[in-house]
Amino acid sequence: MASQTTDTPAKLKVLWFLPTHGDGHYLGTSKGGRNVDINYLRQIAQSADQLGYYGVLLPTGRSCEDSWVVASALAPLTQRLRFLVAVRPGLQSPSVAARMTATLDRISGGRLLINVVTGGDPIENKGDGVFLDHDERYEVTREFLDVYQRLLAGDTVNHTGKHLRIEDGKLIFQPVTPNGPPLYFGGSSNSAIDVAANTIDKYLTWGEPPEQVAEKVATVRAAAARVGREVTFGIRLHVIVRETDEEAWQAADKLIEHLDDETIAAAQKVFSRMDSVGQSRMAKLHQGNRTELEISPNLWAGVGLVRGGAGTALVGSPETVAARMREYQGIGIDTFIMSGYPHLEEAWRFGESVLPLLPLETEINTSDKTANMGPFGETIANIERPKSASTA
Repeated sequence: MASQTTDTPAKLKVLWFLPTHGDGHYLGTSKGGRNVDINYLRQIAQSADQLGYYGVLLPTGRSCEDSWVVASALAPLTQRLRFLVAVRPGLQSPSVAARMTATLDRISGGRLLINVVTGGDPIENKGDGVFLDHDERYEVTREFLDVYQRLLAGDTVNHTGKHLRIEDGKLIFQPVTPNGPPLYFGGSSNSAIDVAANTIDKYLTWGEPPEQVAEKVATVRAAAARVGREVTFGIRLHVIVRETDEEAWQAADKLIEHLDDETIAAAQKVFSRMDSVGQSRMAKLHQGNRTELEISPNLWAGVGLVRGGAGTALVGSPETVAARMREYQGIGIDTFIMSGYPHLEEAWRFGESVLPLLPLETEINTSDKTANMGPFGETIANIERPKSASTA
């Protein structure tokens, strides 16, 4: 178990995930698949808003619906929920990205968070017109963020660099959030850590075992300190929560029960072509082997057999999952970005059973329950409210 640090955060931000690349009951098969349209995404976003999640992450890439368009559609349909949306250095002009950021920040009332995504799949990058190698992409990211952040701070920007040139760049309409929304960013390579140390607010890691996360947190914290900065830390995890640990592990097995070896091999072949250090670290956790997937207590690598990016899930009862999250909190993680299958149902399971066990920065919304005059549940025989749990 990783030891706690003196930088243990007191409060946690917990975000959910909007599955704009698809959803379903099982991994690696169309069986049990679910159509993900704007009405379904609205249900997830409004559920997350009602349950008290800090925000939602919208993924990016050619396998997803466009995150900016989806966030713009859902922001007016929610009240408190924040939207973590990606900017893509190399795909976007920093000036255009700054205008998009300022606009969505304004129309959402300051509920925008920015995820800086450099991209780790050379094949997908070429399809988007990007032919830079790994380190060159991070060079672009550094230049992009320099211009982008200065624009959002209200500066007029002139920049001539190796990859970008801007003359008299400026924003007419400023964001609601002073200096622009906070920047989230993940990357495990030395180039990525350099970007994180110098420019971003929150460093994200995928769900590795606590000992590995602790090492990464220490590395990034030290790199930031060397340039006189501080960053905070978040983690991206899936979750499978049920009333008991046994039921949760059964649900994990069920999630991959239609997944065959050929599908796993095909997915791993795609992942192996990527130059992402983080993706390589994810693959090493299971090595394509479905027989040894509990890589740390209650940390399951089954999702990563066929899903790129975040590939691990916390599995257990509400108390078990909350305890594992507190372990990560103890090594400096203050932000958790969670997801589960199907995302609507799992958002409710996790929101109702685990969020109340955590020290949250946001308040859980109890207005509906107050109006319901409790105790809560279906009226018995149309005449009687159910007994409370404490007296049942």
